[in-house]
Amino acid sequence: MSTSAPRLPDALEALRDRLDEAPLHLDVPGRDDASRAARAVVDQVDDYLLPRLRDLDAPLLAVVGGSTGAGKSTLVNSLLGAHVTTAGVLRPTTRAPVLVCSPADRDAFAGDRVLPGLARTTGEGEVTGGLRLLVSDALPPGLAVLDAPDVDSVVETNRELAGQLLAAADLWIFVTTAARYADAVPWELLRTAQERGTALAVVLDRVPPEATREIADDLTGMLRAAGLSGARLFVVEERPLNDGLLPEDQVEPLRTWLHGLAADQEQRAAVVRQTLAGALDSLDARVDAVVQAVVRQAEAADALRAGAEAAYERACTSVSDGVAGGALLRGEVLARWQEFVGTGEWMRTLQGQVGRLRDRITATLTGRPSAGAGLQQALESGVEVLLRDAADEAAERTVTAWRGTPGGPGLLAGRQAELEAAAPEFPERASAEVRNWQGAVLDLVRSEGAGKRTRARTLSWGVNGAGAVVMVAVFASTGGLTGGEVAVAGGTTAVGQRVLEAVFGDSAVRALAARARKDLEQRTDRLLTGERQRFDALVDAAAPPPGSIDDLRAAAAELSAARRAQR
Repeated sequence: MSTSAPRLPDALEALRDRLDEAPLHLDVPGRDDASRAARAVVDQVDDYLLPRLRDLDAPLLAVVGGSTGAGKSTLVNSLLGAHVTTAGVLRPTTRAPVLVCSPADRDAFAGDRVLPGLARTTGEGEVTGGLRLLVSDALPPGLAVLDAPDVDSVVETNRELAGQLLAAADLWIFVTTAARYADAVPWELLRTAQERGTALAVVLDRVPPEATREIADDLTGMLRAAGLSGARLFVVEERPLNDGLLPEDQVEPLRTWLHGLAADQEQRAAVVRQTLAGALDSLDARVDAVVQAVVRQAEAADALRAGAEAAYERACTSVSDGVAGGALLRGEVLARWQEFVGTGEWMRTLQGQVGRLRDRITATLTGRPSAGAGLQQALESGVEVLLRDAADEAAERTVTAWRGTPGGPGLLAGRQAELEAAAPEFPERASAEVRNWQGAVLDLVRSEGAGKRTRARTLSWGVNGAGAVVMVAVFASTGGLTGGEVAVAGGTTAVGQRVLEAVFGDSAVRALAARARKDLEQRTDRLLTGERQRFDALVDAAAPPPGSIDDLRAAAAELSAARRAQR
């Protein structure tokens, strides 16, 4: 059973909420542009699309915008025949936007229906924030005029507000001058008007009377080339002002046109429909740009996770190689091993007469408890050092990888010093994990001896010693040893192994060593994976949540369905 399409305002509001929450936290190329694009859509939905959809018959809002010094405020004052907005030579002049409407339309703009984020103020004098709302009998019902800040203001907040106000207009009245009509900034906004299908009028101000036709024809050609041939063009010649106002004959054509729109409901509705439809049509490309930016966020997050994962997998491998390579059977461990097993005649006797080993096991394993304990401690220290070195190297490799990965430098900012080495608590965790591993090895030895009465009796006096031999067997390899070390470590390892074989049997000894090695590898993996969580947590906090891209696309699809249903 198919469900009906959502109402257009509901679908638009749902899309707005998704865009407002668009996860654009990773500092990747294009992120800032996408954030501004998402913010612009959210603002236009709040400021214009939803209010207009909910009240298609509301008064027409004409926003007067343009470059610094173009004469916007003078034009607004001249249209009204009164000084309602500040004009002057100091820039930026317009510090707070001024909205003027008929007394009959005051209630339509006094609330938060239009531009809900701007608080309303009234009265005279300079206002530095919010939206000044004034009423004037010079405007007919059905028409409001808003004097916006300069689109190229040196004050960033003014520029942003100007763009927001232009996006909230039913009609743009764009003011430029004969000297600056070809400037880049005005044409960026004019192209935006074209892309969004906004109803547009252009006022060409301060035109030398002798060049009126030439300059007007040139601008008309530029508008046509930009796809804006439908824009109305009004020319204001450069004449002396009368008490700060333009000569009546220069402003009358624009005033007459605006008043005609206000008086003719059909014409006013046509302007509203054009701008509304254009704004809705523009959403597809604008929302898709944000979606693609979120996709790039997800890709960057995956790359950052992969960088950390590769570094810590390499660390696990380095520990495994260190265990298998015999590197631990050096120094203190080697000395403790020789002390524990013994050298010289005793070793030769054991090697030559395996049948007599059973008579010597108890004495060997129980007669040197301190040596066995010392061997375990030396092994514990060696494995801890191996783990700490691997963790430090993995952290450093991750930081290096992130420096060259989009989004990585931003996550490292202010944290690099603490992240490029293992966490301060890592040594303690590593020490505890190694001790637990040694305890597990001893449990293996006990478990293997259980049920074998004679062997169990023998091992009951030497579990620690047998466990120490199993631990050494895990690291037994000549890969990291040379010269005399091979003869001593390799030979004594074989002796220790034959001691165990006399008790457990050949296959059981190999199984014990394999199980102990696997257990150590699993503990290493768990320990280093936990260490990697420092990096993963940073990525998870900034990455798009699962399903966010699909949610954005679904909201855009719902809006398209709602628009089709409304047609």
